[in-house]
Amino acid sequence: MTTQQLILSLVLATMVFSVALELKVSDFTRVAQTPRAVICGLIPQFVLLPVATWLVTLVLDLPPNIEAAMLLVAACPGGSLSNVVTHQGRGNTALSVSISAVASVLALFLTPFNFTWMMATNPVTAGWMRQLAIDPSDILFSLLALLALPMTLGLALGHYRPALTEKIRKPLGNFSLLALLAFIAIGLVRQRELLNLQILPQLVIVVLHNALGLVLGWLCALAFQVAERDMRAIVIEGGMQNSGLALGIIAVQFNADLGMVIIASLWGIWHIVSGMSLAVLWRRKDARLAV
Repeated sequence: MTTQQLILSLVLATMVFSVALELKVSDFTRVAQTPRAVICGLIPQFVLLPVATWLVTLVLDLPPNIEAAMLLVAACPGGSLSNVVTHQGRGNTALSVSISAVASVLALFLTPFNFTWMMATNPVTAGWMRQLAIDPSDILFSLLALLALPMTLGLALGHYRPALTEKIRKPLGNFSLLALLAFIAIGLVRQRELLNLQILPQLVIVVLHNALGLVLGWLCALAFQVAERDMRAIVIEGGMQNSGLALGIIAVQFNADLGMVIIASLWGIWHIVSGMSLAVLWRRKDARLAV
């Protein structure tokens, strides 16, 4: 793991920890009693978005590496950042965490499966076909270090030391959010040579692709008739893919192909913008309703 990856991992773990300080064990008990909502959150990630992306790439005439990157991102599960965005949007954070945890485990099998069949059955990408294998240690690290461990520590501290929790909750949450924004800004400065009009078509593709994931999450939530807070979590989970995992796979399997790297990197930036924008809109909606 590079220094940059380690710093980002620590920032994300801190954010999850700060979110957990506002949760109670009873939140997860309620989720366990309604597994239907968890299933609803998994369907957009592993069924709807992959199939829809595959159909779109069959219709569009894009370079093979761009289509391969779209298929790879669609095959990846949601990341732990979705839990933070769901929390900011006042969605069901416990449900978001549950969906992320289950998705991380399913990704061991479903990410290679989905990516392989999509690549093989798309004439444009068939020549790019590679036998994809995800190192289980990567998923375990994501599940344990970035989700389970900080979430457990935050829940434990909130339960056993409520006074201390109340004192550090807001400052820690603000610090972790600012640290993430600073990390993104530094990354943009380092990659500033890529930030020109030549990447505008790729950015449009990423924006539309991300919107597709969000819409599919919303449609699935409507079909399952879940509550408003659950819907917000499911929408965010549907549109926030683990682009970091995609970048790692691109580096190993595709020799860091520049076209694929640009798509995955833009995803990593844009899904934060779209997710936080939705969170702001939802908070404003709640404020209007409260008045």
